[in-house]
Amino acid sequence: MDGYGLALSHRMEPERAHNLALRALRLGLGPRTGPVTSSRLTTSVGGLLLPNPLGLAAGFDKNGEALDALARMPFGFAEIGAITPRPQPGNPRPRLFRLTEDRAAINRFGFNNRGMDDVAARLAWRPPGVLGLNIGANKDSEDRAADFAAVLSRCGDLVDFVTINISSPNTERLRDLQGKDALAALLEQVMTARAELSTIVPVFLKIAPDLSEAELEDIATLAEQTRLSGLIATNTTLSREGLTSPLAREAGGLSGAPLFEKSTRVLAQLSGMTSLPLIGVGGVASAQDAYDKIQAGASAVQMYTGLVFGGLNLPGEILEELDALLARDGFANVREAVGTDRERWLA
Repeated sequence: MDGYGLALSHRMEPERAHNLALRALRLGLGPRTGPVTSSRLTTSVGGLLLPNPLGLAAGFDKNGEALDALARMPFGFAEIGAITPRPQPGNPRPRLFRLTEDRAAINRFGFNNRGMDDVAARLAWRPPGVLGLNIGANKDSEDRAADFAAVLSRCGDLVDFVTINISSPNTERLRDLQGKDALAALLEQVMTARAELSTIVPVFLKIAPDLSEAELEDIATLAEQTRLSGLIATNTTLSREGLTSPLAREAGGLSGAPLFEKSTRVLAQLSGMTSLPLIGVGGVASAQDAYDKIQAGASAVQMYTGLVFGGLNLPGEILEELDALLARDGFANVREAVGTDRERWLA
């Protein structure tokens, strides 16, 4: 998407602009370079071999409608979803807000998706490339832990990794599952379901940025005990600190530039609590942002809101510049840079 396309999309209601961008990708109007790679960018995380460490975060393509287009983009991996067992419409519109002054967005989608059977039908014919599935629970479910296990059982053999999403702020009481006892019970069900798959798919846990140090310690311990493949830090925040947009009071999760420092601090904290691989997400909009998260402890990073303000050509630009940053600092591979500057984020 060029500057003209961005300006045009920003005149539209945000959710409509997002849907049009997804449709444009399906029609082949997006980047067609394929994953950008080099000897410095090639890496691995949680058993996944990646051509580069930059991924597309969940939420952009909730239902896997543009899988062919995603495979043609520069990303090293992509994540679709969140997907629940049954279809659900999500929260009433408007539910997506563009905070241009803050280069941020607030959403309260509420896991709107077409359900696991619908997405499984598309995943059965997906193109090559590292693809993950973000899994959630239905809003009206009586057993949310069972919902996560059900989606994993239905779709786990069709993707390269799965992310447990207990950190969205837009499904009532979902974040309660991050508590020690509730999380232990949920992970037990999910990992039991994984053991019954025909392949051992990597499982990651995505956490909120609004947790205390003690809560992070509990999560890190449980993640290691249940042999998760890694942690994703972080989801959107409920904080509105420092915002200037008149839309700042809208309910929902905040993403984009204002989340960068908060999410990177959590990432650095986790890096000192666990040896599990970490994926950093939150506010990535430049090569320096990606590099900062890697040096804070991330083996890979993800982005989404940055595309709203930087366009679909931004990922390729980030990867070319990240390669140059690694070369400048004498790193032969991105793995050598992981965690090399985490202390700066703990001060």
